[in-house]
Amino acid sequence: MLEIGMTGKQTLMVSQEFTAQAMGSGELPVFATPAMIALMEKTAWTSVAGALDEGQGTVGTLMNVKHMAATPIGCEVTCETTLIEIDRRRLVFEVRCKDSAGVIGEGTHERFIVDNERFLENARRKHV
Repeated sequence: MLEIGMTGKQTLMVSQEFTAQAMGSGELPVFATPAMIALMEKTAWTSVAGALDEGQGTVGTLMNVKHMAATPIGCEVTCETTLIEIDRRRLVFEVRCKDSAGVIGEGTHERFIVDNERFLENARRKHV
């Protein structure tokens, strides 16, 4: 059962593959904003996955975050999420990433509960 206050936590080590340089979002070998956003999404969806009905999942629909500090290769990044709003199928999470020096990114993330098969069927209809 979904409940306000559900939390999630994920950690990753910044390696070359997660840098702005490697992901094409910049030139520098520091933790990329797209990698931070992906970690936030993963942390959010996994935090509620066990509370959904069989055959259901969530899809990200909105991300409103600030990436406030750089993290170099070799540092650990931890993401924490909290479910702060439930509006029928719409879920809103507070998201925050930290490294050893403090908060590097934060904001909100919205996801919608979907029926996985129906969602995929609708997506396949777009295939030409």
